Amino acid sequence: MSEKIRVLIVDDSALMRRILQNIMSEDPEIEVIGTAKDGIEALKKAQELKPDVITLDIEMPLMDGLSCLENLLKQGLYGIIMVSSITKERANDTIRALELGAFDFVTKSDNIFDMSSIDKRDEIIQKVKLAYRSLRKTNISDRTGIREKFKTVESSSPSSDLKYIVALGISTGGPRALSEILPEFPADLPAAIVIVQHMPPRFTASLAARLNENCRLIVKEAEDMEELKAGYVYIAPGDYHLTFVRDDDKIRNKLVKSPPIGGLRPSVDIMMSSLSETSFKNIIGVIMTGMGSDGAKGLADLKEKNNAFIIAQDESTSIVFGMPRVAIEKGVVDKTVPLHNIPTCIMDFMGVRR
Repeated sequence: MSEKIRVLIVDDSALMRRILQNIMSEDPEIEVIGTAKDGIEALKKAQELKPDVITLDIEMPLMDGLSCLENLLKQGLYGIIMVSSITKERANDTIRALELGAFDFVTKSDNIFDMSSIDKRDEIIQKVKLAYRSLRKTNISDRTGIREKFKTVESSSPSSDLKYIVALGISTGGPRALSEILPEFPADLPAAIVIVQHMPPRFTASLAARLNENCRLIVKEAEDMEELKAGYVYIAPGDYHLTFVRDDDKIRNKLVKSPPIGGLRPSVDIMMSSLSETSFKNIIGVIMTGMGSDGAKGLADLKEKNNAFIIAQDESTSIVFGMPRVAIEKGVVDKTVPLHNIPTCIMDFMGVRR
């Protein structure tokens, strides 16, 4: 990289600003060009300094992180990473920020000095670099049109017949992408949708609640040993693998705390591979935006054991094309489509009329 990534750090804590600056200054590809202590100062500094990436604290005086984010998105093109404490209220705000257009988030540790740990340093630096690369990904469709269309559609009752299971794996860029596609499905969809979104505890509950407000399907966190039902979306809780057990003619969620796979719990591979062992027919696997390779092995199991139909999100609409790319290269993907075409592709395979 010939030019350094220009970063503005926004946080009301002087200590946190210093810690973040020290972390990023260690990487030769990153240059911290300024800091701000509140949202009002952040808007001014961003306009003056024109950073590529901004780390933005959620909770600040004068102007909070969400208000600042909305103004920043109107002011210029930035890769914005939210910095959030792990509380229910802050998790809700973080999910809202991701919907609005923040690239990703990092969590503050209870002990502020844990921010300097090797894992946290690597996470921050990696996300700054990915946020910078994502600045070219500006073609994701506007959500307002989707929600207005959703409001005008007559409601219908959930289907009682579970004919299909849609297993979806997603990571970086996931909350915004899910808010684009899930409202497109009708309430009487003859399928259950199971989702692994790489995210810490509390944040998955906030994500499910937020999505449920805007969908005709019922969106919830998966619970242990609950039966999969048509018309429901089940999101794996943070820090639990989502697996499945067969109970006569029923499929039930099984939450387990076996070791993380590649540092991930929940793991897309675990979910997909477990589903392949249920002998359920009519499975659709979907792999979407995210870094790394999680999901490719599990999709291969679904293809081999269940002859599942596999869909991948295309590169042009993926914030990070890592997970879809690996699955495509593995040769298990049947169809690669842009984000906005994924619901249509799923429903066409089921023969569902919109």
